[in-house]
Amino acid sequence: MAGYGSDNALKAYWDAAGYTYAADAPFAALRQRGSAYIDGTYGMRFPGQPTGGIAQEREWPRTGATAYGASLATDLIPTRVEWASYEAAYIELKKPGSLSVSFDPARKVKRQKVEGIEREFFEPGDNGNIFAPDAPVSSVIEGLLAPLVGPASGQPAIMVV
Repeated sequence: MAGYGSDNALKAYWDAAGYTYAADAPFAALRQRGSAYIDGTYGMRFPGQPTGGIAQEREWPRTGATAYGASLATDLIPTRVEWASYEAAYIELKKPGSLSVSFDPARKVKRQKVEGIEREFFEPGDNGNIFAPDAPVSSVIEGLLAPLVGPASGQPAIMVV
């Protein structure tokens, strides 16, 4: 399964951002992981539906997608999606495995006491990720995808009845 963009575009993006990386880094694998993270994390919030239906490998291109009130072409993969996948790929490069967090809620520590010091941990609030609370959140990725994603609930922020 291919990732968004190309290895050369990934390196150009990282160079422009001032990111450092080894010349022999596994660029294709990093693009695939970054793209899988973007699709898995934001896919249900992207407008429209995949143009190729359920058989399509990636969430983009999409049919019925809009941004800033304008319809997007059904064969378009927005540059923002490509760049967001490059950001995610860099997170994966710097901390391998960080994009594929496994979480077992039954093993979550609620309260801890060590040598007379007690700490209590709280569950994420409304903005927390209850499914993978230890997954990375990047403000750069959030900003890049902001024009393309709707609310996490899939409902409009304001509903008029």
